[in-house]
Amino acid sequence: MVKEPFERVVVQHGATVLRVCRAVVGPVDADDAWSETFLAALRAYPDLPSDANVEAWLVTIAHRKAIDVVRRAARQAVPLADVPDRVLPAQGRDLDLWAALAALPTKQRQVVAYHHLGGLPYDDVAALVGGTAAAARRAASDGVATLRRTYPAIDQEES
Repeated sequence: MVKEPFERVVVQHGATVLRVCRAVVGPVDADDAWSETFLAALRAYPDLPSDANVEAWLVTIAHRKAIDVVRRAARQAVPLADVPDRVLPAQGRDLDLWAALAALPTKQRQVVAYHHLGGLPYDDVAALVGGTAAAARRAASDGVATLRRTYPAIDQEES
């Protein structure tokens, strides 16, 4: 089995990788995480076995690179012309949703992100997080049910 050219891999899986990056870092930093994902993947692609699940491999790299972006941003000071008298609300992020996602157990959060945002089938999600496809399906169901209870805006958006 011959591997397809890397350019084709980027075209085929770029949108999925971007969704995963957006789920972890939000829309502002997602492009940086996406770029870092494909730079790392380009370096490692020649050593990837030809029968490997490329999409699952890329989603794993994307998740790790997105976490790196979050960690790096947390360590950087933000320069301001004037120091505000009070804390300013974050712009462009739904902090209640981020808090609800962060409150999920790790496996549920990962499965929700990989399946519902990354679009991976449960078999691939199970290979990434460990366990069976049925366990991944259950974790996703439990995670979404918890989000519906703890983040009421989800029900309002679906109506």
